[in-house]
Amino acid sequence: MTLVPDVRARLGGALAFFHHEAAGGLVLLAAAAAALLIDNSPLSWLYGLFLDTPVGVRVGPLSLEKPLLLWINDGLMAIFFFLVGLEIKRELVQGELSTFGQATLPAVAAAGGMAVPALIYALINAGNAATLRGWAIPSATDIAFAVGVLALLGNRVPSSLKLFLLALAILDDLGAIVIIALFYTEHLSWLSLALAGAGIALLWALNARGVTRLAPYLLTGVFIWVCVLKSGVHATLAGVVVALAIPLTAKSADEPSLLEQLEESLHPWIAFGVLPLFAFANAGVSLHGLSLARLMEPVPLGIAAGLFLGKTAGIFAATLAAIKSGLAPKPEGAGWDQIFGVAVLGGIGFTMSLFIGTLAFADAASAAQVRVGVLAGSLLSAVTGYAVLRLSVTRQREWPG
Repeated sequence: MTLVPDVRARLGGALAFFHHEAAGGLVLLAAAAAALLIDNSPLSWLYGLFLDTPVGVRVGPLSLEKPLLLWINDGLMAIFFFLVGLEIKRELVQGELSTFGQATLPAVAAAGGMAVPALIYALINAGNAATLRGWAIPSATDIAFAVGVLALLGNRVPSSLKLFLLALAILDDLGAIVIIALFYTEHLSWLSLALAGAGIALLWALNARGVTRLAPYLLTGVFIWVCVLKSGVHATLAGVVVALAIPLTAKSADEPSLLEQLEESLHPWIAFGVLPLFAFANAGVSLHGLSLARLMEPVPLGIAAGLFLGKTAGIFAATLAAIKSGLAPKPEGAGWDQIFGVAVLGGIGFTMSLFIGTLAFADAASAAQVRVGVLAGSLLSAVTGYAVLRLSVTRQREWPG
């Protein structure tokens, strides 16, 4: 008789976990760990076979066939960037970035947090044009992972700090989108771009006419994605463009807008489906022969140092300068040690860094170096950032004054 209540209790506990802010980051970590374990086990051949599985879609005479890995990186990640685009639009129009005063501090911090890591990577890889292509890899911050680590501290850190990190990470993603569009685009097909432009014009016409049904946006979005995929511009950017056209105005004050509905419904699928699958597909790297000498090679060293040292220095220095100069107010209730801890968490590049790495390097050897650097830098940033913030909470408890 006690079986049903026990099952309900277990289900309730599982659902509570998935609603926790840190859940997405923990699932992401588990997926990356699974990839590392499998790729360094006797089942490594199965891991490679899984990612190389050909997957095709055919509609009449039109066909599209790619390995599963590319469907994940070009297709599923377009949905992730669609969600990022929705978040960016909402924050810019109604949220934490909707006024100049609110946006100033995270914008300055994000700029510093992108410039310094890129500079560190470029200095370490100076003189090698091939490896310099990866300069943008350590410039990215993983929203899910960084916010997830901060969420592990619960209410022990001020809410203003969480909002600062979230806004910083969103602007960081916006910067990454611009970088991808400008620096990782080759061999343009102007016909495909023209067709994509026609699709974008149709999207804005739908928005201007106040259309709030999903189907027209979805069908047009798929058309734009195919055109962008064939254009030479990375297909994930189509997700951002489509998101910016989704209406944020609701029919009435009693119901959410189409953008808010999509953001709420997509979030769990992205956090617990798309991103873990991407992490599983891209975090696998052989640790055979891993040594300090291998970690000190220019690509992994540039990435790890850029993430761990560059992000920390760039975010904290820019934040300090903005606050001390009076350009922006300090996050309410936050100490400088806590701001420093958040700056360290900004070095968790993971998803976005791995993604930019797939655009910067196509060969297997460089891809493996990227994964080693990203994993090392992100892990160092996560552990150190959490430790700094945890210590700051303890010190506040011991010395309340």
